[in-house]
Amino acid sequence: MAAAATCAFFPTGNPPSDSGAKSSGNLGGGSVPGSIDARGLNNVKKPAFGSLQAKANAQAPPKVNGTKVGVMDGFKTDDEVISSHHPRTFINQLPDWSMLLAAITTIFLAAEKQWMMLDWKPKRPDMLVDPFGLGKIVEDGFIFRQNFSIRSYEIGADRTASIETMMNHLQETALNHVKSAGLMHGGFGSTPEMSKRNLIWVVTKMQVVVDRYPTWGDVVQVDTWVAASGKNGMRRDWLIRDSTTGDVLMRASSQWVMMNKETRRLSKIPDEARAEIEGYFVDSPPVIDDDSRKLPKLDETTADYTRTGLTPRWSDLDVNQHVNNVKYIGWILESAPMQILEGCELAAMTLEYRRECRRDSVLQSLTSVLDKEVGGDLTNFGNVECQHVLRLENGGEVVKGRTEWRPKLINGIGSLGGFPA
Repeated sequence: MAAAATCAFFPTGNPPSDSGAKSSGNLGGGSVPGSIDARGLNNVKKPAFGSLQAKANAQAPPKVNGTKVGVMDGFKTDDEVISSHHPRTFINQLPDWSMLLAAITTIFLAAEKQWMMLDWKPKRPDMLVDPFGLGKIVEDGFIFRQNFSIRSYEIGADRTASIETMMNHLQETALNHVKSAGLMHGGFGSTPEMSKRNLIWVVTKMQVVVDRYPTWGDVVQVDTWVAASGKNGMRRDWLIRDSTTGDVLMRASSQWVMMNKETRRLSKIPDEARAEIEGYFVDSPPVIDDDSRKLPKLDETTADYTRTGLTPRWSDLDVNQHVNNVKYIGWILESAPMQILEGCELAAMTLEYRRECRRDSVLQSLTSVLDKEVGGDLTNFGNVECQHVLRLENGGEVVKGRTEWRPKLINGIGSLGGFPA
């Protein structure tokens, strides 16, 4: 196309050829030159040097059975074509501007398309600095930082990110931290020495405090780091901020131990595995004070609300073939009263993981509202505290938990009347 635009400004002559040779067709479009007859043959001899006139070899009209046959309608003979042309002057040798404009437009459209395909740079200052969300290690190699943009499918009915969304971001940064440190070796965050011994990490306790939930389009910055926890454990903390204002949105602290992938039993940390990870431990207190309050047992007689028949789906399993710990949160909230879910937001949560849940498990979710009689009125409540148990149908406890709720704000004011009626 660029060549066509150039030829429009600088017409070039035909290369020398034998007197009977055929010329190539007109591939660039535009009007048909006068030297081309109805059969597409070039009948013009090369003019003398400096001449502005070209004389064509006229041919007699063909005969069929002795009768002259006229030229088809719409076509002219060579003599008519030559006689219809005005003398070649500077004016009529100017380029075809419509052809030039079309060529330039095509070139610019093609260039714009290629640029849009490669242009991944942020269009707004509040968008991701890291467009691919890969994250990086900061603070002398001890803290891993990653940004996340809240997608439309990650928000709930109240138009804010769900607690499951936030917990998934915590898990993602934890794994990316191990990967960025060069310790990822099979399994779900296992180090090379852990993989040799079929060891994996499992979470035993999780504490979360939420100050504010982000909304669709917000970008959050997640920092995570690890520390020692006793002789055979590891603590991982997270701090989530608004990437624009720097305000703290959420804090989380968790405790982890090793489990044998084959026997499904807890294991001590081997010295070789400890040597791999202890160089990344941070000597700092947890971001949340440990909640050591004992969680009571719940059953059908002590629980206020019960949900039964909960079964894992195939998509609920992780690469270690057990249910991902984030899935437990959704099951726990299945038995929470609708008045709390609609009128409050989750402000804090403490979960104790007792055993893993497998593909063929069938579970029950039990919830008890503290300081409230069973079947009582919840519409005048402010802050609410609940206790939860997720257990197998045979009675084995999977997760025990405590949640704290606060009234949702409507235009900066608490929801009217506490919970909706």
